[in-house]
Amino acid sequence: MCGIVGFVNTTQTIDEKTTVINNMMETIVHRGPNSSGHFVDEQVALGFRRLSIIDLEGGSQPLYNEDKTKVIIFNGEIYNFQNLRNELIEKGHIFTTKTDTEVILHGYEEFGKDILHRLRGMFAFAIWDTVTGELFGARDHFGIKPYYYTEMNGTFMFGSEIKSLMAHPDFKKELNKEALKPYMTFQYSALSETFFKNVYRIPEGHYYTYHNGQLKIERYWDPEFREEDMTLEQAVDEIETAVKESVEVHAISDVKVGSFLSSGVDSSYVTATLRPDYTFSIGFGDKSYNESHEAKRLTDKLGLKNYSKLVTGEEAFQYFPLIQYHLDEPDSNPSCVPLYFLSEMASEKVTVVLSGEGADELFAGYQNYGFNSGSKMVRVVAEGLKKLPKKARYNIARTIDKMPTFKGSLHLYTSLAPAEEFFIGQAEVFKEAEADNYLKSDYQKSQTVKDIVMDVYKRVPHLPEVKKMQYLDVHQWMPKDILLKADKLSMAHSLEIRVPLLDIKMMELAERIPTKHLINAENTKYAFRKAANRHLPDEWADREKLGFPVPIKDWLREERFYLHIRQLFLEDFVNEFFEQDKIVALLDGNFRGENDDRRKIWTIYTFLVWYKIYFIDEEKPQAIPVA
Repeated sequence: MCGIVGFVNTTQTIDEKTTVINNMMETIVHRGPNSSGHFVDEQVALGFRRLSIIDLEGGSQPLYNEDKTKVIIFNGEIYNFQNLRNELIEKGHIFTTKTDTEVILHGYEEFGKDILHRLRGMFAFAIWDTVTGELFGARDHFGIKPYYYTEMNGTFMFGSEIKSLMAHPDFKKELNKEALKPYMTFQYSALSETFFKNVYRIPEGHYYTYHNGQLKIERYWDPEFREEDMTLEQAVDEIETAVKESVEVHAISDVKVGSFLSSGVDSSYVTATLRPDYTFSIGFGDKSYNESHEAKRLTDKLGLKNYSKLVTGEEAFQYFPLIQYHLDEPDSNPSCVPLYFLSEMASEKVTVVLSGEGADELFAGYQNYGFNSGSKMVRVVAEGLKKLPKKARYNIARTIDKMPTFKGSLHLYTSLAPAEEFFIGQAEVFKEAEADNYLKSDYQKSQTVKDIVMDVYKRVPHLPEVKKMQYLDVHQWMPKDILLKADKLSMAHSLEIRVPLLDIKMMELAERIPTKHLINAENTKYAFRKAANRHLPDEWADREKLGFPVPIKDWLREERFYLHIRQLFLEDFVNEFFEQDKIVALLDGNFRGENDDRRKIWTIYTFLVWYKIYFIDEEKPQAIPVA
């Protein structure tokens, strides 16, 4: 696990490029504290920061092919590299290291862009061809590893983190005004263009070429969800086999490996399968928010060692600016806070951790996929109605939507309606019209929420509704929120997170499982839970998903934290974006208990903290106690 950065520029001298690439690398030293390396010629500069995981002695980058006509920098892990290495050796390629990096390079020599169809893992890499002057790069199937790019003032720049691009003298820092309004709804940067004007992400499952000043980006992979004839027992058996195999390959390492452990089924299943020497949990000192108690109970049953930490509100606010700094863009997902401290704690013991991300998206674990009722009777009725023809289902849903609310109406509606009409992902903080009420007019212009999600939905109109929702989450929620925060906040502490439940082999299985085994009247993620139940006590396998429960409600009604946020809301720069009297009234009403708008307040607060770091203070923040 490492960090990469580079640029193509034909006007700077080699000495100038060398100085700049070293400055760019220095901004991401946290991603690779063990060593660094760079390659510079008349056209390109490539930089690399290394966190040593595989081939500790011989894995420094950049790496070259046999005749040094191609050079690679790579961030990630390839889990099937040994088999690929053997195949390439048989084809005559000569290896000088035991790394997975060299497998990508020789694989590209042998197969061209088709090497991407052979890679199993997480990756963001760039290969420079010194003969043709072409840059080739790619991002993994799911977007586990971040990858940004921009073209400014005649320079094409790319890297693992946006902050590294800012160190280039040709970088022009400007706020993307259109990013704020969608963020108010989604809680994360939802557009293809980031919060920095003209800075974009290489999309998940895509590769690019840059040659003679021309950038071309192409898709090489996309999920192919379908309904395959399969019994429940077959689905459970295949899931169990796949999880066991994936955990095994994701645990291959030359350094210590541990696992994150919450009270939920996903990380518990991974932990029970891995049985590591180290498990790590986080809590907030209050029983209602303290998952570490449940994690300790499970590790006691499994005979494993658990390390836990209690995070105070004081610590959360003290380190929150640093958390937003590492994220590059504002993300108001409350779980960013515990994940930062969990990663910090784990990094003191291990270099690699396994985590449970991905199971909810692949195996339908979210309640808003159609499990919104506490009443089993309502769920059974909904399952029966799902068997009606599509037109009839849609008509019933639209009728329910127009009726006064009744017990179970939400569940019936979301079970029967077209996904495109109600589902935008796993967060909806502000409605669009509501966001306009708080935003200044210059920040009310953007892509609509519907346009954003329809860009994804339009590719899969034929899928069952649950699988449409899964598909949307795979392309929005996962790469732009869940995976981004996992990468950035773990790498802030030089810790590598691996996600065995989000793996191309796991996806090939998940694509085939019929919807009735994913979610039904009994539970979400039904077949997956049945597989987990073979390794976990019943209360873990059947437990409702909590994520990282964070006590924001309590914090915002504690006077010192309320006053801390209020002071920020009243700063002069805030008037550029928000109607200050309205956001202060929102905060005051929440403090007095007149409303419960914690998520809205936290989303505004997050953006303002982030903006202050990158556009006012313009430096890495220090952890300062709240007054």
